[in-house]
Amino acid sequence: MERLTHECAIAMVRLLKPLSHYQEKYGTWMYGLSKLMLLLEKQHNRGQDGSGITSINTTVMAGNEYLYRERVEGSQAINTIFSHVQETVKQGIAEGLDMQELPFAGQILSGHNRYSTTGKSGIQFLHPFVRRDQYRAKTLSLCGNFNLSNTQEVFDTIVAKGQHPRLKADTHILLEQISHRLDREADALHDTLKAQGLQGLELTQAIEKRLNLAHVFRQCVPSWDGGFCICAATGSGHTLCVRDPWGIRPAFWYADDEILLVASERPVIQTAMNIATDRVHELQAGQALLSAPAGHISLEQIVPPQQAAKCTFERIYFSRGTDQDIYQERKQLGYNLAPQVIEAVHGDIEHTVVSFIPNTAEMSYYGMVSGLNDRLNQIKANKINTLIQRGNVQHHEIDDILCMKIRSEKVAVKDVKLRTFITEEKTREDLSAHVYDITYGSVRQGVDNLVAIDDSIVRGTTLKESIIKILTRLQPKRIVFVSSSPMVKYPDFYGIDMQNMSEFIAFRAAIELLHERGLSLIIEETYQKCLSTLQLPKEQCTENYVKAIYAPFSDQELSEKIAQLVRSNDTVPVTCLFQTLEGLHQACPNHTGDWYFSGNYPTPGGLKRVNQAFTEYYETQLSK
Repeated sequence: MERLTHECAIAMVRLLKPLSHYQEKYGTWMYGLSKLMLLLEKQHNRGQDGSGITSINTTVMAGNEYLYRERVEGSQAINTIFSHVQETVKQGIAEGLDMQELPFAGQILSGHNRYSTTGKSGIQFLHPFVRRDQYRAKTLSLCGNFNLSNTQEVFDTIVAKGQHPRLKADTHILLEQISHRLDREADALHDTLKAQGLQGLELTQAIEKRLNLAHVFRQCVPSWDGGFCICAATGSGHTLCVRDPWGIRPAFWYADDEILLVASERPVIQTAMNIATDRVHELQAGQALLSAPAGHISLEQIVPPQQAAKCTFERIYFSRGTDQDIYQERKQLGYNLAPQVIEAVHGDIEHTVVSFIPNTAEMSYYGMVSGLNDRLNQIKANKINTLIQRGNVQHHEIDDILCMKIRSEKVAVKDVKLRTFITEEKTREDLSAHVYDITYGSVRQGVDNLVAIDDSIVRGTTLKESIIKILTRLQPKRIVFVSSSPMVKYPDFYGIDMQNMSEFIAFRAAIELLHERGLSLIIEETYQKCLSTLQLPKEQCTENYVKAIYAPFSDQELSEKIAQLVRSNDTVPVTCLFQTLEGLHQACPNHTGDWYFSGNYPTPGGLKRVNQAFTEYYETQLSK
């Protein structure tokens, strides 16, 4: 319903045999590029601000380019990039270049789809980032799905060492930090090997062979606070993919004797290689997947794993539901909501229509319908038992019970062609109310309850300005809007684009309730406590003081207030239902990262930032 965004999608392809092998076996040396394009296309849902790729050729002779990069902004970036690659290759062939010399004819291929979580846009913010050097071992390509909560701290640290980052974007800062450690690693090898009598090309080749990329990252990763999955490649042929020690951001990989693939989602690798689920491996928390110039693959623990906090929004919303586990988890999320739905419609299933909006909620919708059917079967069984106990059962009575069913309808269809490009506010709002077409006649006016399930209710803006208005046109007796996720109460600082307290409708509901019930002093007290943490090192921030804003109220009270806030008029009553935290963890037992729902941040940087976010909210309100 309300688009959430986060960085991003990663893809890496490492060919383990010469390009000629793929030419002979598959009829094209572009085998790796085809796999990279498929990995990016199948993860297009994760980033539509722009895309980028790099190609590194470790066998090209000196005097030829060995690293190519292409980056394009916009939702059509992937097609544009690979079309340009095709044209560049054709031009190289026309110029008489052999296979090894052609542009993008590399053994190491990296790709990235980006969603901005900072509002910063432009070609300079698109991954992969590249630091070039006259030595291949010091040339670095970097891309990642990440967001750090302590970017300023890392920036201050590297500036104190004399580095001068050109931008404060976290990717630029990490590129500078990693490049510095890469230089020190290569320089140390240079001194050691030169003392052993090596010199010239022999010395350079020995450095390239012995470079320890894991050691480089061990000097950097412990200073990062946040969720990350980062892919790096040197011009000399070393690659690394590392995951944060809490396992917040996802990473999966597959390898055989021909190819190594890394991606943010498991099914895309399955699709690219046509393999079963159990052949794709999950990169573990704090772990790195490495490959050496000769193609040797290894796993190393870069930092110790911390208490697991895998992002639950990956399961609820971001990752494609084609993953076999995610599909079942989303259905279970919907199933868990059935008792609340029955209570909200006062048990009147006969006069209730269930649907979903938007399409991403379809899987949880199937689960909700399944849960409602199970409970309807219980109701049927009870009615039949009552008839049997009474005796003299009539056929029509049995028929009436058996005919009871859950009424499922497609009540809203998104008009993908409608664009609200008009800037005049009132006209734009009017148009936004028509983004969805409704199915007239699917609901009996004034008779039927309408239950619609969504992935999440975060800001409430689209719900109020568009969805509720659209559904109200059907004139149901009541609208019950259901969220398959719990209430989003707190900001995220590890990748999802929701960092301002005032954006969350649950927060606005809590603030209004505090004012209504004469509890405004809690707001001031919370501000003072949050303010006291701002000058502390993040390691000394051990408490989320913003929890006090929600403490006086039950989730039921907050839900009722949210329903009041999103109602567009008084003609149709609106009820809002939310998944419980218990229901979330029951459905997604292996993903416990729920800080945006519970306020339990896994890192000290997250705790510091949530307190900071509240002080910014409070001070903004004072300035109005």
